[in-house]
Amino acid sequence: MSYQPLGDDNAFLLFDVLKADRQLQRLSAHGETDRALMRQVLDEAGKWVGAVVAPLSRAGDEVGAQFNAGCVTTPPGFARAYRDFWQAGWPALACAVEDGGQGLPWVLEGVLYEWLSAANHGWTMAPGLLHGAYECLKHHGSEALKAAYLSKIASGEWLATMCLTEAHAGSDLGQVRTQALPAGATELGDGYEISGSKIFISGGEHDLTENIVHLVLARLPDAAAGPKGLSLFLVPRLLPDGRRNTVVCERIEEKMGLHGSPTCVMRFDGATGWLIGRPGAGLNAMFVMMNAARLHVALQGIGLLDAAWQKAQAYALERRQMRAPGAVPASRGAGEVADLIIEHPAIRRTLDLQRAWVDGGRVLAYQTGVHLDVARHAADEREREQALQWCSLITPVLKAAWTQQAFEGASACLQVFGGHGYIREWGIEQIVRDSRVAMIYEGTNEIQAIDLLVRKVLPDGGQSMGQWLLGLRKSLDAARVLDAEVLRCLAQLRYFTTVLAQACADDQTLAWRVADDYLRCVAVTLLGWAWARIAATEGAEGERWQGPLRQLQQRILPELDWRLSLMKAQWSQASVVHGNQVFAPARP
Repeated sequence: MSYQPLGDDNAFLLFDVLKADRQLQRLSAHGETDRALMRQVLDEAGKWVGAVVAPLSRAGDEVGAQFNAGCVTTPPGFARAYRDFWQAGWPALACAVEDGGQGLPWVLEGVLYEWLSAANHGWTMAPGLLHGAYECLKHHGSEALKAAYLSKIASGEWLATMCLTEAHAGSDLGQVRTQALPAGATELGDGYEISGSKIFISGGEHDLTENIVHLVLARLPDAAAGPKGLSLFLVPRLLPDGRRNTVVCERIEEKMGLHGSPTCVMRFDGATGWLIGRPGAGLNAMFVMMNAARLHVALQGIGLLDAAWQKAQAYALERRQMRAPGAVPASRGAGEVADLIIEHPAIRRTLDLQRAWVDGGRVLAYQTGVHLDVARHAADEREREQALQWCSLITPVLKAAWTQQAFEGASACLQVFGGHGYIREWGIEQIVRDSRVAMIYEGTNEIQAIDLLVRKVLPDGGQSMGQWLLGLRKSLDAARVLDAEVLRCLAQLRYFTTVLAQACADDQTLAWRVADDYLRCVAVTLLGWAWARIAATEGAEGERWQGPLRQLQQRILPELDWRLSLMKAQWSQASVVHGNQVFAPARP
């Protein structure tokens, strides 16, 4: 069974719970983007993903990308599907009209890529960096570079890569050694010769598009040591005159999963490139791309978990094993000697628990998508600032927590199959393998946790985070949502954040020791907020929504107090005394 988007579920969360259409129509850029238009786009996207991309997933895994003398061939059907994808305008959904895009809200692109990742993660790796590359070039490229490359990237006619990592420098970009030497004036501006090697480059070479636009971090002569000495360069596979640039794929990696996506070792032999942004400001330009990529990875986690749930749910509805405890289930037919395994509490709990993460994650990711447009188009500066704060705080949480749950939840869904889950023909083991890498790339989950706590929460003593949590509380009040446990979690985390900030001031390594637990606390609390919104929405009364809500209340929200106690155990004795009241009951 291949993945099929269930658009009614997404629409309920997007329109009934979040009322995203109303939020967006307040913006001048989307005043005419009503629910009917958004639903039409999503319906067509769901049909295309289910009919074209999903059936290619198994061949992508079993055949994989093939390497031969520097050339890479993608699995059967991949190239044709990608050609149809960009020619139908799907990559250009949220790009500006003046760049050849459709000017639609980003959240539509977010839902599309969630479905694509669920249907065929390997194939989706190819276009996954397009929007980030588009934003990077749009905001930091010269007019000449934008004229030559922006519309091709916006449309998806040319794919793009992000070339950061080197063999000796994984996440420590300050150690990058790739060099850029001035090479004289060209029709696109001052040219540079780029020399060095990059590893782990998704889609560094392939047969999906004629050209590939590499965005490469490198050092200019006499550049400062460390990350401040890095500059960003655009290095195409094909030069403007049609000649092949001196960019070579040395090999593709043999990986645990994502076999359909070529992960390349790339060598730049004095390749021609052009500077993007200012010299020494490469990371500033690249972070535009990286932040977009991190939100896409969060949606990968949601999509992959949904795909695993779909397979497990379908299996549980047809597999009979033993008698279920309790009353005779309605699904037991005359003469049946065993009940459907979905009637067994352990299986029902597993499935509902994953749905709690999927649907709550969707609420948070879709609201983030709406805030991206608010940050760009709102007339009020304060509203733009608040939207940016939401995106800044929630992106590392979504990336880390939901990619972790994708892997752990997919493994739990494999358990539903018993021994059959370990066999390739059922397809669930592929999701387990494919999902694992999302916890690593675009900044490991540990780095996301450090980013959240050390760089975003602690600099002002936790005040901004506290105000943001208070804003979440006020949003529940405004929506007339009264969930005492969620309100308690918000208050508890807000108070704890303030005391933790004080303790970290006295202990130089404490923040790094507790960052993972802190991020998890934020994720659990946000999940509670999302489900409080769902539960208060008309239409969420049935078991489809009530089963996951019970799992949230019984198995997810209690994790908050446990995680807080783990962090408390990390404090020095002085900090423990200072924060002795942290675990006193907090008022909602």
